[in-house]
Amino acid sequence: MRIAAAAYPIDWFDDFAAYEAKLTRWVQDAGGADLLVFPEYGAMELASLGGAEVAGDLESSLREVARHADAVSDLHTRLATRHGCHILAASGPAFDGERPVNRAVLFGPSGMIGHQDKQIMTRFERDPWRVVGGDGLRVFQTELGRIAILICYDSEFPLLARVLAEAGVQILLVPSCTDTVAGFHRVRIGAMARALEGQCVVVHAPTVGPVGWNPAIDENRGRAAIYGPPDGFWPETGIIAEGAMDSPGWVLADIDITRVEQSRRDGAVLPFRHWPESAGRRLV
Repeated sequence: MRIAAAAYPIDWFDDFAAYEAKLTRWVQDAGGADLLVFPEYGAMELASLGGAEVAGDLESSLREVARHADAVSDLHTRLATRHGCHILAASGPAFDGERPVNRAVLFGPSGMIGHQDKQIMTRFERDPWRVVGGDGLRVFQTELGRIAILICYDSEFPLLARVLAEAGVQILLVPSCTDTVAGFHRVRIGAMARALEGQCVVVHAPTVGPVGWNPAIDENRGRAAIYGPPDGFWPETGIIAEGAMDSPGWVLADIDITRVEQSRRDGAVLPFRHWPESAGRRLV
């Protein structure tokens, strides 16, 4: 399969048609990829549709983005169907209760497959933004393989990924939004570690570039990349493909998904199989 990871810039839109044109162009430019991954909080660019005052306010911008959820879903459904691909849409707020979760939705050629809510909130998401964590992890059985999603900060917690690896996940999607180089590297290191531990493919898609009109996404640093375990079946660095720092565009890689099972069975090291030996160890 061909995987595309987006390093995605945030734009201002005067109407929804402009957003639709951007997304359509991005999907068309993905090189016929089978799986396209957009970043965390990329949907926040839709706050611009409420005007400058709404877009510049933390709470109002959340509600403005959530207001367009049905139209965003319809657009991604059409694009995935038209191009015969799977698309992880850029995440954004979803109000199932009083406070929003940070939700990423996966679409396939036959329509919406399901969603994953971010589990562990950063300090900014907790206060002042008051975005809350979701209720659990999901595994998506697709024609491309078993896919799961760890949104940004979630990728820094190995036990979340371990649950998914034990459920047979072969591809982990890590959409991110980080405002410093240090923040980007925390997610990058976490994503690479999850690829090593679970002996799986991890796809990292960040937002990039400055955004002067919304305080939640005002700075965006990162590079898109696709990682694997450096265990003999993948590149020695564990980096299958990566883009330039802060450079918008797609990073593409052709993946043989059967190598995940080869890694877990016959890798030079077997961290996936040997993980249980690390459980229950005590100080002596």
